Amino acid sequence: MKTSKETALVYCENQFGLVDGKTATGLVRHSETYNIVGVIDSSLAGKDAGEELDEEKSGIPIFANLADALYELSEVPNCYIYGKAPLEACISNEERFLIIEAMGKGMDIINGLHQLFSEDLEFIQMAEKHDIQIKDIRKPPQLKDLHIFTGQISKVDIPVVAVLGTDCACGKRTTAVELNNTLNNLGVKSVLVATGQSGLMQGARYGISMDALTSQFVIGEIENAVVSAFENENPDIILVEGQSAVGHPAFMSSFGILKGCMPDGIILQHPPSRKFRCDFPNLAMPIIASEIKLIEAISQTRVMAIALSHENVSSSEMTEIIDNYEELYHLPTTDVLSHGCQKIIESLGHHFPKLNQIIIRENSYNFPELTAMVA
Repeated sequence: MKTSKETALVYCENQFGLVDGKTATGLVRHSETYNIVGVIDSSLAGKDAGEELDEEKSGIPIFANLADALYELSEVPNCYIYGKAPLEACISNEERFLIIEAMGKGMDIINGLHQLFSEDLEFIQMAEKHDIQIKDIRKPPQLKDLHIFTGQISKVDIPVVAVLGTDCACGKRTTAVELNNTLNNLGVKSVLVATGQSGLMQGARYGISMDALTSQFVIGEIENAVVSAFENENPDIILVEGQSAVGHPAFMSSFGILKGCMPDGIILQHPPSRKFRCDFPNLAMPIIASEIKLIEAISQTRVMAIALSHENVSSSEMTEIIDNYEELYHLPTTDVLSHGCQKIIESLGHHFPKLNQIIIRENSYNFPELTAMVA
């Protein structure tokens, strides 16, 4: 029996559609948990959120502030989501006031920051006063509930594919979500393991926010999430969302993913127009070949496809870039938002023939042209 989604207003002042607005962007594109009814960003007020992202109307308006949103909406949303993911950990005084105002209107607070609102005395008192809930997505489990690596990952006998990248905030989660949805629509039972706060907000049933964990438990928690998905869901394939990049000097997340899920294949996400690493203007972006070399040197897996981000790239330029990358790297290449997931699915079928058999069985009647492509 399906339960109705909670309605939610997403705060993303001055960042919607930009790197630090990736949580809000993801929720507008896909959410199994929330019905997004609006976005707050005064720099884009009056626009449609979907049209701003992907040139396709979503019916989700962008408001200048909380007051305008509550005035325009037919009813007060159930939730107020902090939809930015900045490098800084703490909110500003102005943002703090808006959260208190939202609490006063009876909205539950959903927070993806390292700053835990549920441990803030003022927020605790306001929540009690107005009988609302505070949910910190990055709040780690209690010590008794954490897992260390056990080796149980070895019993997972279906394909495990990780979507890694060459940088932070370059589209890894978006590609993983789009691919997961496409596979399930084709009759392939795919389960997505989230590794960050945005994927968990979108409704992933398995996973954990890796950067909220003590390093001792990172690999074990990834292993546990994959094994739990395997045992509980009986899937045909498990996709694991990547974090950061193996070659990024500031973060270790990708190492934990490679060790914890021991993937059978990698889809590598890359922003071709980006010159410097996200939030690090003095660090030049690597060439994609160096990331492939690193991944394949430290793990027993191979990169099987490339997914590109179309940030600051026109549609005609993207088509040319895709062609160039395929010629240069000899790997299927696509932008899943503008060109779909077909090339990646064909690559998965090539490496894991059982997936092809499922697609053919489930789609041969309604989509004979599709099954002919993967056969």
